Amino acid sequence: MGRIEYSAEIADLLGRVRRRPAAGWPWRPGESVPPGLPVKQSWGWLFAPDGRVLTLVNPKDGIVTLPGGSLEPEDAGDPGRALAREAGEEAQAVIGRPHYLGYLYDRIGSANGGHECARVRMTAALRAVGPTAPDPASGRHYRRLLVAPGLAVELLGWGEAGLRQARAAVASAVVRLGVPEAANETIEELPPGGGQVFPPGR
Repeated sequence: MGRIEYSAEIADLLGRVRRRPAAGWPWRPGESVPPGLPVKQSWGWLFAPDGRVLTLVNPKDGIVTLPGGSLEPEDAGDPGRALAREAGEEAQAVIGRPHYLGYLYDRIGSANGGHECARVRMTAALRAVGPTAPDPASGRHYRRLLVAPGLAVELLGWGEAGLRQARAAVASAVVRLGVPEAANETIEELPPGGGQVFPPGR
């Protein structure tokens, strides 16, 4: 494997990354959320045409995340709508139609007041990003990086379970979005002014 390319500025940012401990929620790929199990969160693997995915880095604490978050009343229980809204708020991102991948079973229910719940994972095309801005809900001002899915798992600190999830996301994106199975390995920060990422059509 060749050397991963990135700028000195990105090297400084990556040097401050702090990985969260893995939560250990069981991954249920391709399974529908069972009736009666509430869906509390929706997060997305958002793909560029070259197979890289959008990751968000909080420069204040070094935590890396995928775009996504909790379902709100305006989402009307739709995880795809929640993902589109959260991607817009956190990353100023416009996405294509989300495709369901599966869910994580949170038996402890830390996102549901101590009651079990589901945390959905989806994939979608990253169409465009607007000018960078703070998340209106949290005030966090994320740095927006395009990275290969395997590297995203490493930055997220998700281990083997995260790799299984990434493989499911890549398999879906190859079929549905036409991205290459082997992603571009360059780490790139999206420009602060925004711009188009994925051409129209998918």
